Amino acid sequence: MIIDCHNHLGVDLLFYLNGWHPYAQDLPTLVTEGRHCGVDRWVVFPMVSNLTFGVSAMRQGRLETGGIERVPYAYENERMLREVYQLYPDLGKATLPFAILDPLRETQAQAAKLRELYQEFPFYGLKIQATIIKSDVTALLREGRVFLELAEELNLPFLIHSSVGDDKWSQARDILKVAEATPSVRFCLAHSCRFDHECLDRVAELPNTWFDCSAHRIHCECVQLGMPNVALADRRFPADYRDPDAVLQALAEAYPTKFIWGSDTPFQSYVDSQYSLRSTYAEEVACLNTVKGKLHEAIAHDNLLNLLQLKDESILTRD
Repeated sequence: MIIDCHNHLGVDLLFYLNGWHPYAQDLPTLVTEGRHCGVDRWVVFPMVSNLTFGVSAMRQGRLETGGIERVPYAYENERMLREVYQLYPDLGKATLPFAILDPLRETQAQAAKLRELYQEFPFYGLKIQATIIKSDVTALLREGRVFLELAEELNLPFLIHSSVGDDKWSQARDILKVAEATPSVRFCLAHSCRFDHECLDRVAELPNTWFDCSAHRIHCECVQLGMPNVALADRRFPADYRDPDAVLQALAEAYPTKFIWGSDTPFQSYVDSQYSLRSTYAEEVACLNTVKGKLHEAIAHDNLLNLLQLKDESILTRD
């Protein structure tokens, strides 16, 4: 069984209003295309921008308060969960929903809404993308500690967008500091820690951390283009980044119990006025399938289950 650990559902108005791509994905599209590519199950969560941000500012490429909602992601989480459980329950059975959150703003109100949703709609983890919304991930140790408490209480892992370089909001090193300070909670750092070898090694050392390889092919392209969103040469995991298949194999061999495969659909591509980084779901899965045998099973299935610690794994085999 192949489980994709990183998929967005819904609409991102920031991307749509600025002419960037991608900007939307619904559940039928994900499952139909994913099944065509040979994927069996999907971890899903909402897009990143939310309705607490004003539309006029979004139209200018900014996220500023003043939107039609007060509590970050209250609408987006409920909308996605209703799509999974009520609009398309036949397709929703193939998903493992995560709720998304802002670690800094209106944290008590967010936590209250998450508890309310959890009573009606099961979800299996918590997602953070702090970079786009400019929300310091280390707020989890301050204003957002309520989310760490919620995760421990409900035995839910975090899946957190990670970054390097000038991005001060979601540094891989900062996420690892949060994980070190919270050994009772499990964390997955997205995007292979942007190939930062030191951070990947630390993930391997900590018992409560994993990493995913979401948007793998375009991040390999970023290395080739010399972009600042990936680790510099002196900190970069050693591999031939001209060959994404070889990089994936090398990561799987180096971190066989910590590496989790995910595509980042629909953000396996990123296209705006400056960059055109393109991949496809089929290409991401083909890259995964160059890894054979036990390593393939580990990164596409086993390691994710170790992160999730599902109470009932039979939910993965429901028709």
